[in-house]
Amino acid sequence: MLELVIFSTLNGVLYGMLLFLLASGLTLIFSMMGVLNFAHASFYMLGAYFGFQISQWMNFWVALIVAPVLVGLIGAAVERYGLRQVHKWGHVAELLFTFGLAFVIEELVQMIWGKLPVDYRVPPALDFSAFTLFETTYPAFRMFMLLISVAIFIVLLLVLTRSRIGLIIQAALTHPNMVAMLGHNVPKVFMMVFGFGSGLAAIAGVIAGPALVTQPSMALTLGPILFVVVVFGGMGSLSGAFIASLLIGLIQTFAIAINYSLGDFLANFGITRPIDGILNDLWQVTVAQVGPVVPYLMLVLILIFRPTGLMGTRET
Repeated sequence: MLELVIFSTLNGVLYGMLLFLLASGLTLIFSMMGVLNFAHASFYMLGAYFGFQISQWMNFWVALIVAPVLVGLIGAAVERYGLRQVHKWGHVAELLFTFGLAFVIEELVQMIWGKLPVDYRVPPALDFSAFTLFETTYPAFRMFMLLISVAIFIVLLLVLTRSRIGLIIQAALTHPNMVAMLGHNVPKVFMMVFGFGSGLAAIAGVIAGPALVTQPSMALTLGPILFVVVVFGGMGSLSGAFIASLLIGLIQTFAIAINYSLGDFLANFGITRPIDGILNDLWQVTVAQVGPVVPYLMLVLILIFRPTGLMGTRET
């Protein structure tokens, strides 16, 4: 039992921090531009594939630096030559643009790398066990992923709260006209934030690619969870996204690890299983089977009882 708690907590925090790397960029983009970028998870996928390809040509460490920069530049170009032109037609047009962009990126990835998963491996320098507990080993690369995610969170927090650039970005989030009157190029700030958010997503892709499966459907798999994090934490709230990421990461990880059904629980009190039929099926459903549904149930509940999210200031 203790082994389950320790390893599930480690995996849950790791998954939550990866979600935060993605959600932080999406949250900043929404706060500044008022648009939910449906293609954000696609930049995460591009980061994984760019990381794989650069690793083939050079090594993982070069990929960790170069891939996010390339994806960040692509994101900045998308904002400058795409979203900025579509913006005059309203938020619906922006949503449709990013929705279509996600499909375009997925098709391009399939054309270049194929539809099957690529062989993106853990770098040899980190391909060993970090520690052994209860005769179970924990990979060093997962600890590396956790450390990178925490380090980026700290740097992001310091940049946004202590630096001049961070102050300009925060001011542009709420008072863009005033920032423009002070002489700052607000459209350029928008482009920089969009590119930076895309780069954060790419970092998550580069470090998650070797540990998870790098395939064209990875954006579609993670994208819905990403929007659950943003809405649950509160639209535009970076601290809310951080709390929601860790909460959802831990809850989903623990839920998947528990192979326990309602029937097993009630059997402890001497309650027998019901008659055959739909009730019998529900009786046998385990927590692990309903685990993937838990985040979406949380989304429904938060929209019913607190539409602004945990720490948001605007309704979703």
